[in-house]
Amino acid sequence: MGQNHPDVELRIPADSAYLAVLRTATAGLAARLDFTLDDIEDLRIAVDEACAMVLPQALADSDLTCTFDLDPSRLTVAVTAECESPQPPNRDGFAWTVLSALTNEVSADVHGNRLTVTLARGTTDSL
Repeated sequence: MGQNHPDVELRIPADSAYLAVLRTATAGLAARLDFTLDDIEDLRIAVDEACAMVLPQALADSDLTCTFDLDPSRLTVAVTAECESPQPPNRDGFAWTVLSALTNEVSADVHGNRLTVTLARGTTDSL
Protein backbone atom coordinates (compact mmCIF):
# COMPACT_ATOMS: atom_id res chain seq x y z
CA MET A 1 0.00 0.00 0.00
CA GLY A 2 1.41 3.43 -0.97
CA GLN A 3 2.21 6.06 1.61
CA ASN A 4 0.39 9.36 1.07
CA HIS A 5 1.73 11.37 3.96
CA PRO A 6 5.17 12.55 5.03
CA ASP A 7 7.05 10.78 7.78
CA VAL A 8 7.55 14.09 9.64
CA GLU A 9 5.80 17.42 9.20
CA LEU A 10 6.68 20.63 11.02
CA ARG A 11 4.73 23.87 10.88
CA ILE A 12 6.40 27.02 12.15
CA PRO A 13 5.66 30.75 11.79
CA ALA A 14 6.86 32.08 8.42
CA ASP A 15 9.62 34.06 10.09
CA SER A 16 13.37 33.55 9.73
CA ALA A 17 13.70 33.58 13.53
CA TYR A 18 12.30 30.02 13.57
CA LEU A 19 14.54 28.49 10.89
CA ALA A 20 16.92 27.04 13.48
CA VAL A 21 14.12 24.60 14.37
CA LEU A 22 14.03 23.30 10.78
CA ARG A 23 17.82 23.11 10.52
CA THR A 24 17.96 21.09 13.75
CA ALA A 25 15.16 18.77 12.65
CA THR A 26 16.88 18.25 9.30
CA ALA A 27 20.18 17.35 10.99
CA GLY A 28 18.49 14.96 13.40
CA LEU A 29 16.56 13.13 10.70
CA ALA A 30 19.59 12.91 8.40
CA ALA A 31 21.65 11.51 11.28
CA ARG A 32 18.94 8.91 11.86
CA LEU A 33 19.44 7.81 8.22
CA ASP A 34 23.23 7.55 8.80
CA PHE A 35 24.19 10.51 6.61
CA THR A 36 27.80 11.60 7.04
CA LEU A 37 28.54 14.78 8.96
CA ASP A 38 29.34 16.58 5.69
CA ASP A 39 26.07 15.40 4.14
CA ILE A 40 24.14 16.53 7.21
CA GLU A 41 25.70 19.98 7.02
CA ASP A 42 24.93 20.20 3.30
CA LEU A 43 21.30 19.31 4.02
CA ARG A 44 21.05 21.92 6.76
CA ILE A 45 22.33 24.57 4.37
CA ALA A 46 20.03 23.33 1.59
CA VAL A 47 16.94 23.56 3.81
CA ASP A 48 18.02 27.05 4.84
CA GLU A 49 18.36 28.04 1.15
CA ALA A 50 14.95 26.57 0.31
CA CYS A 51 13.39 28.57 3.15
CA ALA A 52 15.18 31.71 1.95
CA MET A 53 13.47 31.25 -1.42
CA VAL A 54 10.00 30.74 0.04
CA LEU A 55 9.92 33.13 3.02
CA PRO A 56 10.06 36.45 1.14
CA GLN A 57 6.81 35.55 -0.62
CA ALA A 58 5.00 34.16 2.44
CA LEU A 59 1.94 36.01 3.69
CA ALA A 60 2.40 37.96 6.90
CA ASP A 61 1.40 35.97 9.99
CA SER A 62 1.23 32.73 7.98
CA ASP A 63 2.97 29.41 8.54
CA LEU A 64 5.87 27.68 6.85
CA THR A 65 5.30 23.94 6.49
CA CYS A 66 8.23 21.58 6.12
CA THR A 67 7.68 17.92 5.33
CA PHE A 68 10.32 15.22 5.53
CA ASP A 69 10.06 11.90 3.69
CA LEU A 70 12.58 9.35 4.93
CA ASP A 71 13.73 6.42 2.84
CA PRO A 72 16.53 4.11 3.98
CA SER A 73 19.14 6.03 1.96
CA ARG A 74 17.36 9.26 0.98
CA LEU A 75 15.81 12.30 2.63
CA THR A 76 13.28 14.43 0.75
CA VAL A 77 12.30 17.80 2.19
CA ALA A 78 9.51 20.09 0.96
CA VAL A 79 9.16 23.67 2.21
CA THR A 80 5.78 25.32 1.56
CA ALA A 81 4.21 28.69 2.33
CA GLU A 82 0.97 30.41 1.47
CA CYS A 83 1.62 33.48 -0.68
CA GLU A 84 -0.35 36.33 -2.25
CA SER A 85 0.83 35.69 -5.82
CA PRO A 86 3.51 32.98 -5.62
CA GLN A 87 6.27 32.95 -8.19
CA PRO A 88 8.77 30.12 -8.58
CA PRO A 89 12.36 31.06 -7.71
CA ASN A 90 14.79 32.13 -10.41
CA ARG A 91 16.50 28.94 -11.58
CA ASP A 92 19.40 30.96 -12.96
CA GLY A 93 20.12 32.68 -9.65
CA PHE A 94 22.89 32.05 -7.17
CA ALA A 95 20.57 30.57 -4.51
CA TRP A 96 19.21 27.97 -6.96
CA THR A 97 22.76 27.10 -8.04
CA VAL A 98 23.79 26.57 -4.40
CA LEU A 99 20.70 24.48 -3.69
CA SER A 100 21.32 22.36 -6.79
CA ALA A 101 24.94 21.77 -5.77
CA LEU A 102 23.96 20.63 -2.27
CA THR A 103 21.24 18.18 -3.32
CA ASN A 104 20.57 15.41 -5.82
CA GLU A 105 17.22 16.86 -6.87
CA VAL A 106 15.50 20.21 -6.46
CA SER A 107 12.22 21.56 -7.78
CA ALA A 108 9.85 24.45 -7.21
CA ASP A 109 6.11 24.32 -7.73
CA VAL A 110 3.22 26.76 -7.47
CA HIS A 111 -0.19 25.29 -6.65
CA GLY A 112 -2.86 27.94 -6.23
CA ASN A 113 -1.60 30.31 -3.55
CA ARG A 114 1.14 27.99 -2.29
CA LEU A 115 4.82 27.94 -3.21
CA THR A 116 6.77 24.74 -2.53
CA VAL A 117 10.50 24.12 -2.90
CA THR A 118 11.39 20.43 -2.72
CA LEU A 119 14.86 18.98 -2.37
CA ALA A 120 16.23 15.47 -2.02
CA ARG A 121 19.57 14.03 -1.14
CA GLY A 122 20.78 10.47 -0.82
CA THR A 123 23.35 9.16 1.59
CA THR A 124 26.91 9.01 0.35
CA ASP A 125 26.59 5.22 0.11
CA SER A 126 23.64 5.54 -2.28
CA LEU A 127 25.34 7.97 -4.73
